[in-house]
Amino acid sequence: MTSDLLVVGAGIVGATTAYLAARAGLSVTVVDRGSPASGTSSHGEGNVLVSDKELGPELDLALYSNEVWRTELGEHAALWELEPKGGLVVAATEAGMTGLDDLTRVQREAGVLAERVEAADLRHHEPHLAQDLVGGAFYPQDAQLMPMLAVAHLLRLTRDLGAQVLPHRPVTGLLRDGERVTGVRTPTGDLSAGAVLNAAGPWSGEVAELAGVDLPVAPRRGFVLVTEPVGPLVRHKVYAAEYVGDVASSDAGLQSSPVVEATPAGTILVGSSRERVGFDADVSVEALARMADAAVRLFPVLAGVAVMRHYHGFRPYCPDHLPVIGPDPRAPGLWHAAGHEGAGIGLAAGTAALLVEALTGGEPALDLAPFAPERFGMARA
Repeated sequence: MTSDLLVVGAGIVGATTAYLAARAGLSVTVVDRGSPASGTSSHGEGNVLVSDKELGPELDLALYSNEVWRTELGEHAALWELEPKGGLVVAATEAGMTGLDDLTRVQREAGVLAERVEAADLRHHEPHLAQDLVGGAFYPQDAQLMPMLAVAHLLRLTRDLGAQVLPHRPVTGLLRDGERVTGVRTPTGDLSAGAVLNAAGPWSGEVAELAGVDLPVAPRRGFVLVTEPVGPLVRHKVYAAEYVGDVASSDAGLQSSPVVEATPAGTILVGSSRERVGFDADVSVEALARMADAAVRLFPVLAGVAVMRHYHGFRPYCPDHLPVIGPDPRAPGLWHAAGHEGAGIGLAAGTAALLVEALTGGEPALDLAPFAPERFGMARA
């Protein structure tokens, strides 16, 4: 049996694409080397953000994806605890506030809703914030969801539409008809498809290599702290202004900037860190200490709150900080949805909608050229 679309990777990007494709009438098969959401999707905070994007194609995608989460997928929002709670970005210095003002000015021109918040008004938004901050910006479009719930429900909805979901089915090779990719090889048999979508997160480069094409997606490690349940101490997603610059940085070393938000269960999630150390899964005490210290400086009330646990995962980093979305002309039949780094949850809905529009012969709502796989060069010899 041949599927119209075979998705490699049962994380948030693969699951969202599979669901929208099945809803559009395509026959779909999803395979994953492990369990659904067992990779990057289960090791993040669930951010659906426009606030942390600078002017350019990624911001356009973030705005579009934000809309898709709320409209096309909005009827199911309660299933994955989508909270349209908004984001508050704060500055601790005058220089930081100047940079934030400059960022919000260009973001507004692109359609982002951003309201300047004076220092005296910050605690109206967040009563427990530190008192020495110089100002901030409020982003009402920012939201949060629970990624593992999203993946689980999206795959269930996809199966309800007749799709196959095959966990613990690693891809060991690609089927070819001449130059064209026509399916995948797995330890338990070959699977044919009209199109193969590489949505394997930080392992997407390995899948691309099976087709002889270069996709320089690399893992970037990040940690999250989870506190004991404390109730409604934090109302929004709150982060420091330098977070935007850290996300856009190509530095391989450890970077950390405070990100604090609550969950419906009453716990507080504390981020963020990023470093390129390959797939080294060791715990970095330095990263955890930096995050905890920065969170307490932002919210002094957290000094007396216990941390229950921490977790970390690998975000799919691309050197030019843009995801790879669309068909790969170097290996016809192979498509990619990879390299979203820490923004994969937020960008998944827009990525999926664009791909399904293209796969079904429609005109994507955004130009896919900035995300084209071939920007990384020709196929390997």
